[in-house]
Amino acid sequence: MMRRSIALSCVAAFLSTPAMAQPEQGEKTKVVAVEQGLAPAVVLADAPAPRRTITAEMRRLQVPGVSVAVLHDGRIAWAKGYGVTRAGGGAVTPDTLFQAGSISKPVTALAALRLVDQHRLTLDSDVNVQLRGWKLPTPPGMQVTLRELLSHTAGTTVHGFPGYAAGAAVPSVDDVLAGHAPANTRPVVVDTRPGTKWRYSGGGYTVIQKLIGDVTGKPFATVLQDEVLRPAGMTHSRFAQPIDTATQATAAWPHDGLGKPVEGGPHRYPELAAAGLWSTPSDLLRYAIAVRDSVRGPGGLLDQKLAVAMLTPGKGDYGLGLEVHGAPDNRVFSHGGSNEGYENFLVAYSGSGDGVAVMTNGAQGNELAMEITRSVAAAYDWPSYRSVVRRSVPIPEATAARMVGNYAIPELGSFSILRQGAGLALSMKDGVSEPLYALSPDTYFILSSDLVLRIDRAAPDVAGRVVTGPFDVPFAREAAATR
Repeated sequence: MMRRSIALSCVAAFLSTPAMAQPEQGEKTKVVAVEQGLAPAVVLADAPAPRRTITAEMRRLQVPGVSVAVLHDGRIAWAKGYGVTRAGGGAVTPDTLFQAGSISKPVTALAALRLVDQHRLTLDSDVNVQLRGWKLPTPPGMQVTLRELLSHTAGTTVHGFPGYAAGAAVPSVDDVLAGHAPANTRPVVVDTRPGTKWRYSGGGYTVIQKLIGDVTGKPFATVLQDEVLRPAGMTHSRFAQPIDTATQATAAWPHDGLGKPVEGGPHRYPELAAAGLWSTPSDLLRYAIAVRDSVRGPGGLLDQKLAVAMLTPGKGDYGLGLEVHGAPDNRVFSHGGSNEGYENFLVAYSGSGDGVAVMTNGAQGNELAMEITRSVAAAYDWPSYRSVVRRSVPIPEATAARMVGNYAIPELGSFSILRQGAGLALSMKDGVSEPLYALSPDTYFILSSDLVLRIDRAAPDVAGRVVTGPFDVPFAREAAATR
């Protein structure tokens, strides 16, 4: 949710002929249906539900490139690339690499659980026993377990990582954990009683990164290659920051919210477990297949009991590394990924074997990825991932005037509420905004995502909570938030 200063540009000229791994004949009509059936997260009651195309949405959202792979009945049915890796670059193909962002976390979780299966890590013991050198700062009388780190219930700080731009000094993992220069994030500590609360923590996964390195005595990237990437058949994927020059030349280049290439190219993320994976949508689906196969019976990459635990929802609807919904016989497991200039999404069903992975190289790509996901859901008749219908009510003039301003979300960033004609607009990124609607005097929503602002009437100024999925975080007017 960080807002950044970005300059105007246009990516209409970037769009090129789609590159595709040919599907079987029976899938071709579904490919067309997916491409032409994009819909917003929320539609207004009594208004026609819009249907958009992938290429038109790429232009509107200024996303230069997108890659899609679809899972059906447990196998990859088709994969297709759209647009280009960057201005003057090659076409996006199913094999084009993107930074996966936080989808690194569930891949890391699978590796950690394989080490548990090998009795090299333990799920429910104090992680400080196996950490060498640096120890996780924990209040007296408390301890943190791997299970809690995997499920974002350890009470660890640091939500996410901005990465390091080209030319910037890059810290070691120990420096990141300790918050020592040149790290650009605070120290990772425990400030909430472990096990009592769900709070997303990239810092917690960085602890797991160190833990895996300490118990194996090997580089984290090597362990992940050996434990997950190679056995799952993820042949294009790697935990490398940076990737080599030759590979980077053909990889998707990151772009800001208005389509301008990120200066210097991809940021570097020494926090490999949290954000360091380079991958393709097809490889992400191979990961999903490995998880599904493990849940369904013996012979998978992971012991079945551990796989079932991985897909058992707890606090925040998270299992061990994944957001999880649905009945035990058809769990829906998913994760998003956001690095500087990249937005991605992965979802699959453990029972039906359906799913989709979408990777983009634009800062507005999350909206596009979710639209594509809903289009796939409609084309393949999924039980979830459909648009929500909401009815809006007028916003009184006095209320609209009072709400205009800049707001802060602690540790996550800021957003603005702006005037837009007679109504209001919400801006999460500089230069990018969309209409803000009222569901009630206390509840406001947008159409691009299932995000709701709940206003606290008891607060002396405009304040409340931002709610989307398992995220439920406070916000307040910036002046008040910084006092």
